[in-house]
Amino acid sequence: MVEFLTQNIVWWHWIVLGILLIIAEMGTGTFIVLGFGIAAILIGLLDLIAAPNFVIQVTLWTFLSIVSITLLFKYFKHQSAISTTGQSDHGFDTLGTVTDTIEANRRGKVRFDTPVLGNTLWHATSREKIGKGERVRIEKVNGQLISVAPAKIQKKP
Repeated sequence: MVEFLTQNIVWWHWIVLGILLIIAEMGTGTFIVLGFGIAAILIGLLDLIAAPNFVIQVTLWTFLSIVSITLLFKYFKHQSAISTTGQSDHGFDTLGTVTDTIEANRRGKVRFDTPVLGNTLWHATSREKIGKGERVRIEKVNGQLISVAPAKIQKKP
């Protein structure tokens, strides 16, 4: 059986397998199948140059798969999975001052200390009435509207 595979599995079979595995990786995004694909292409190139026995090819493919998967995970481990493209660095702890009184469940205006999504002046709503000049914090951002709540300012003793 091994002799049959050694004679009938040629270098381009490994290359095609590697390309198919890399294409399959595009659907999974796990980097595991990518490691198998990279290793298969390397074995195809090795088979083109040296033509080792099929058992050696499969053994090397297994070893190279483990090495390439390990290297991929080591390299991409520190990459953020969450994209912040188009987003600001605002947090819910961003404070602002009410410039137009916000009636309960109505709109008013708030000027934030630091820009939120690129602007400091925003239309805002609240579940309760907040008077002009009061400090507020962000509860949630809903498209072009920000929900705010009174900031609980801690006074020093």
